Amino acid sequence: MPLQHITIPRGPIELAADLHLPDDGEATRTVVLSTPGSSVKEQIGANYASRLAARGIAALVFDPAHQGRSGGEPRDLEDPYRRGEDISYALDALSTIVGVDPERTGVLGVCAGGGYAVHTARTDHRIKAVGVVVPVNLGAAFRSFQPDGPAAALDAMATARRTENRIGELTRENWLPDTVEDAAAGGVTDIDTLEAVRYYRTERGGNEYSTNRRLSRSDPLLLGYDAFHLVDQLMTQPLQVVLAGRIGTTGSYENGTRLWEMAPNPVDLMVIDGAGHYEMYDEAAYVDAAVDRLVGFYTANL
Repeated sequence: MPLQHITIPRGPIELAADLHLPDDGEATRTVVLSTPGSSVKEQIGANYASRLAARGIAALVFDPAHQGRSGGEPRDLEDPYRRGEDISYALDALSTIVGVDPERTGVLGVCAGGGYAVHTARTDHRIKAVGVVVPVNLGAAFRSFQPDGPAAALDAMATARRTENRIGELTRENWLPDTVEDAAAGGVTDIDTLEAVRYYRTERGGNEYSTNRRLSRSDPLLLGYDAFHLVDQLMTQPLQVVLAGRIGTTGSYENGTRLWEMAPNPVDLMVIDGAGHYEMYDEAAYVDAAVDRLVGFYTANL
């Protein structure tokens, strides 16, 4: 299938992107991919984009600003608001490509990218259909991770930022243990965390541009973020939800069912029996099943 490497203008920087086209090179229907936190376009995004294109749906996947091969300083910033803006800039770029119909453009988000896709679609109604696979509201997830509560965590982050400013050095956090061995040494036993390490930190799905680092200054932004805020009032587009049937600790099953209940125009809810959250990233049988359903959804709604 034709693959075009393009750049997306984003103010003073550019985003690195790949446009996956069907065999005939047509982009009658086009979907913008919003990828998980920490991932780059060659990973989960490419797995879904290439399959959509093989089934006749053009798909654009990009590295977020400050990450991968895209521009933006400081590096490794995970700003949920900028992640949403990235999607809108991708739509801007698509509107300049000959053959793309701006009235037949949708979005597909995976994991945290599902939350970003939903949050953007609420207010950018150039998006005509919304698909999500194992969606995660990253703000809610980060708030749930704080043992003393999010307000206490913000107090500690304020102190840490003052220290950063004083010493003139930005700090970063790991998204995951760097290796399977590190996970074992740290006593990690949760199946979802181990699956994430096996995907991102081994040859299975690892990529040199996926750093596994998150700028610490991202965390206050994430703690104050709610991907589903005002969805019930603003996100009127048709919605397809795809969930993994094995309910784990990522929150994606709970997030997906909540989104389904909130959305004004839910069209289809698919639960893939036996699949875990991270198996929805690259296990062929599960990804193919999801894409087959998504293609039907986008064909009917774009």
